[in-house]
Amino acid sequence: MEKVKVIDSIMGSGKTTAAIDMMNNSGTDENFIFITPYLDEVDRIKKSISSKQIYEPKVKKKGDKTQYKFESFHELLSQNKNIVATHNLFKNANDETKELILSGNYTLILDEVMEVVEQLRVKKHDLTTLFESKLIYVEDGFVKWNEEKKDYETRYDDIRDMALNNNLMYFKDNILIWNFPADIFKLFKEVYILTYMFDAQIQRYYYDINNIKYQRYVSEFIDGQYRFTKHNTEFESILKAQLRNKIKIYEGNLNTVGQLDYSLSSNWYKNKSPYTIKKVKNNVFNYFNNIVKSSSDEAMWTTYSEHKNKVKGNGYTKGFVSCNARATNDFKHKKHLVYTINRYVNTVLYNYFKEKYQITIDQDAFALSELVQWIWRSAIRDGEEITLYIPSLRMRELLIEWLNG
Repeated sequence: MEKVKVIDSIMGSGKTTAAIDMMNNSGTDENFIFITPYLDEVDRIKKSISSKQIYEPKVKKKGDKTQYKFESFHELLSQNKNIVATHNLFKNANDETKELILSGNYTLILDEVMEVVEQLRVKKHDLTTLFESKLIYVEDGFVKWNEEKKDYETRYDDIRDMALNNNLMYFKDNILIWNFPADIFKLFKEVYILTYMFDAQIQRYYYDINNIKYQRYVSEFIDGQYRFTKHNTEFESILKAQLRNKIKIYEGNLNTVGQLDYSLSSNWYKNKSPYTIKKVKNNVFNYFNNIVKSSSDEAMWTTYSEHKNKVKGNGYTKGFVSCNARATNDFKHKKHLVYTINRYVNTVLYNYFKEKYQITIDQDAFALSELVQWIWRSAIRDGEEITLYIPSLRMRELLIEWLNG
């Protein structure tokens, strides 16, 4: 039986509740690490675990020294404590983390997939400096840090740490790609990944290239509680049927701005004139203020973060929710939604998987999974009706197709 279990279940099927129940019902000798996307979710998880003490890594003073969160994480691991922490903290994992996880006989619960492969934003002249100073070199595709200079204090300490952890790949002679250390997933007693549409996620492709085997499960309500099971479930088709009647998708003239395949993509926003982007802003304003007459509190919208200031407007600015928001209940009062983007996988990452590993990422599946997760942050999660303006024809058709099964 594979130790990695992917709980691939639609939102609202009780994945997190099942994981909490599993922890509460476990033996006193079973140790858990629960990793969640957001800091406010850390508190919620801590309060939900009643059968065992669960600790959060914290910044604290030790004498005249400051112990930072990652050091605190290692201290808790060394004491075999049950831990809840964020994705961002866990992404710092290094060789010491691996040793402590292995010796602690831990089970990992990963709430939502992580960003396990990322393009590092390094300026070309900084990369040139690193090579010319002989701080880094490339070996078998990996960026290595010169061991003789590993104690040097430089402004490239983050790159140094990643290179020393063997986490950096060199791609196309000028791009650094960071990879989360894949062998960590093999060091746990068991791993549970709580997600939906796993096949569309970058983490699934990363598992493929690192030969990490996994089994699929779903979450079901059985005998009065949510549990992980391998049985087929009709819950998803039943939920979709309910959603079709509760999501009112706008069809009208405001959609003309998104008719082409790449309209409203990241590159589209970068290349279009301010006048064209102003049209998107005017459409959003019109939708919220005239078509659905939304209050500012019930308005929820998104665009690419670097273009947020060009699209925000009166009556809805504070309703911005990042397009990659997951696993949070903070926006469940939002009833009027606007999704002004056309999602594609980062071009560099797409080419990285294709050219280095001959793996083609399914762009439509990725886009749909991101859209569905974003919509689920709203009042629809509590079964309430919502309105939705998606000017991108591609994104709108992907959603309608999904809702129709």
